[in-house]
Parts: sequence; C-alpha cells; structure tokens
Amino acid sequence: MKFYIVDDDEVHRLMLARIIEDEDLGEIIGEAEDGSMLDKNLMVLKYVDILFIDLLMPVRDGIETIRRLKGQFTGKIIMISQVESKELIGEAYSLDVDYYISKPINRLEVLTVIRKVMERIQLERSIADIQKSLNTVFNLQQPKQETANALKKTSIVTSGEFLLSELGILGESGSKDLLDILQYLDQYEQYHTYEQQFPPLKKIFVQITLKKIGAPTAQIDIQREVKASEQRVRRAIYQSINHLASLGLTDFSNPKFENYASKFFDFTIVRKKMTELQRNPNSSPTSTRINTKKFIQVLYFESKRLILED
Repeated sequence: MKFYIVDDDEVHRLMLARIIEDEDLGEIIGEAEDGSMLDKNLMVLKYVDILFIDLLMPVRDGIETIRRLKGQFTGKIIMISQVESKELIGEAYSLDVDYYISKPINRLEVLTVIRKVMERIQLERSIADIQKSLNTVFNLQQPKQETANALKKTSIVTSGEFLLSELGILGESGSKDLLDILQYLDQYEQYHTYEQQFPPLKKIFVQITLKKIGAPTAQIDIQREVKASEQRVRRAIYQSINHLASLGLTDFSNPKFENYASKFFDFTIVRKKMTELQRNPNSSPTSTRINTKKFIQVLYFESKRLILED
C-alpha cells in the first residue's frame, strides 16, 4: 500500500510513518505540513492508496483540502485531529472520510484502522477484478482503439504535468505547448521509432500548431503561431533552469536539483546560472544558453518512464 501523510506536527508525521514502516504495511510516498503544500500531482501519478490528513492546519485545513481533492483523489482518507466537535467530524464523514482518529495518536488504534482500510481496498479490488473477468467472459466490454489512445494520452499528460510542476514551470504559458508536444510525440511513436531519429523541432512545432489552429490556414498564420509557440517554450525552459539553479544555491543536496538539473540541462550551464544568480538574483534568463531539443527529449522520455513505473 502507498501512504501520504499531511500534518503540521512533525512528531505526528514521524509517529505515523514509523508505525507504517515498523509493521511493514506499505510505503510512504510523501509528506506535507499543510494542506496547501499537498502534492496532488504526485498523489495521482503514484496512485496513493491511503491519505492521512490532519483536521486543523494553519493555512489550509483538512476539510478544505479534501474538498479540493474531490474528483481527483480516489484513495481512502483517514482524518486525525484533537478536535472532538461532532459537527466537524460529521462534515468530515460527509466528504467521504473513511475513518477519524483522535489525537494523541494511539498505536493500536492506528494499526486497527489501517488494517480495516486495507481490507476494504483489497475487497474493492477483488470485486473489480471479478467484474472485469465477467465482462471479458460475456464480451460485455469491447474497448475501442480511440478509448485506449485517450487513456494513453491522459497518462502522458499527467506524467508531463507532474514533471513540469517539479521543474517549477507548470503555470508558465509555454507549459501548454510542452504538453501538446508530449501528446504529439506519444502519437508519433506509435508509427515510428525514436531509437534512430527524433523528429526535427521545426516539424514538432508545425504539427502542434496545425492541430491547434486547424487547417486550411494561411501559411503566414502558421509561421506566426509556430514562432510564438517556440518563444513560449524557450521562456518556460529559461524559467526552469532559473528555478533549479535557485534550488541548488539554497541547498545543493535538494532532491529536485539533484534529480533534474543534470538530466534536463548541461551541468556546466546550470553551474554558470547559479554563479549568475549568486552575483545578481535579478539577472536576465536570456543570458543562458539552452538546448531546447534536449529538454523536450528528456521531458518525453522521463514522462514515459514514469508511466512505465506505474
């Protein structure tokens, strides 16, 4: 089982993690000290099974966080809190919280609740497997190729969004272009192999532009949008190297810096950007030389790797 823990008290997070690990109940995928810091992309991408969440937290409380997760998170939720208000507990259960544990944390109670939730998850999965088998036997489900492609497309976009979030550029205007590129490359790979040749950048930008604005379209309009798309992507990549260099300056052992800086960029360029930021935090991002094609290739192959890991 995969667990995620959200609690503003580090002691409680450590206690819960220790109980889970000591009893070999599963893996702690992530932790956060406030609902506002919850990594929704990570939870969806890594298929978190059980979310532990505190009720009262300083910025975004447990109830508001659960409301924001509704429709995205499909796992089970265990709420923990010192609050014993029947109204708040009732509201929590109305939002599909599976169990409510009162603080101070009792090891035996936590173990009992976790095992009950795990049993329910396993039962639901067994029922789903049986239903799937019945559908196969009676030929009730005949998935079309378009459906399979749509699911695949969702997967590449989901993993791409996660990586762009990790790189600090999910909110940039060029992030939409990068996600469009991932979809195009995913479809392209169905008919070609990347072992010998990656499609030229110009072809990639033309294809995503044609899909976006439709055809027939005047050539001058296509060229204008291709150029605009290229500029948006380059600006996003510049912001990414700034983000990673800033992380490296703050903490050279930062896991995001260690994991992504040398993958997406030549490390000499990253070190140069770190030196620039150290001298002048407001230095222009355009002073840094980047390799757009390498960035896109790494983004695509890393997105595919994340899908395969699932």
